[in-house]
Amino acid sequence: MESASQGLLADAMTDVPVDNAARGAAPEGLTLAEEEELRAELAKVEEEIGTLRQVLAAKERHCGELKRKLGLTPLDGLKQNLSKSWHDVQVSNAYVKTSEKLGEWNDKVTQSDLYLSASSTLEDWNEKLTQSEAYKKTQETLSQAGQKTSAALSNVGSVISRKLGDMRNSATFKSFEDRVGTIKSRVVGSRENSTDGLHSPSGAGDKPPQDNAPF
Repeated sequence: MESASQGLLADAMTDVPVDNAARGAAPEGLTLAEEEELRAELAKVEEEIGTLRQVLAAKERHCGELKRKLGLTPLDGLKQNLSKSWHDVQVSNAYVKTSEKLGEWNDKVTQSDLYLSASSTLEDWNEKLTQSEAYKKTQETLSQAGQKTSAALSNVGSVISRKLGDMRNSATFKSFEDRVGTIKSRVVGSRENSTDGLHSPSGAGDKPPQDNAPF
């Protein structure tokens, strides 16, 4: 009984026609034909987006290969991108307008009575400071300290030079020089004697010349 009723229900559901209304009501203000047209256009646009993504990925791979062959590193690309971005910022309308506004504000500030008064006050303070007794005494003290330092360094150099001269004129240094000269002359003389001994024909008469005549 139950199987028979289930079969009749299935047959009844199969006979129900499936129309566009079964998928949901169309948006307000659109007919079913307009909805179908928009859905078809949406599917077409999504397909084009997928194709463009594939083309972009292929172009990026090709670009990477070209950069690798040219020896360009990712750091070079980053520098180039930053430079281009900064150039784009500089030529943008917002940057130009901001620069113009800042220039106008600078002109207004530098020409204002408050700015001119502050500048004049600072100049007066600077003049009073440089003409004050404390400032002059400080400059004199620094100048004297520099002169004393230069004089001290000069005296140290003179003392060292004088000490070296006294040491070279001392009897001990002269005796050392004489000894070095004596040793040098002995070494040179012994070398000359040994050289003469090598070139002398001594012992040549002790041995008779060999007779190379054949037997």
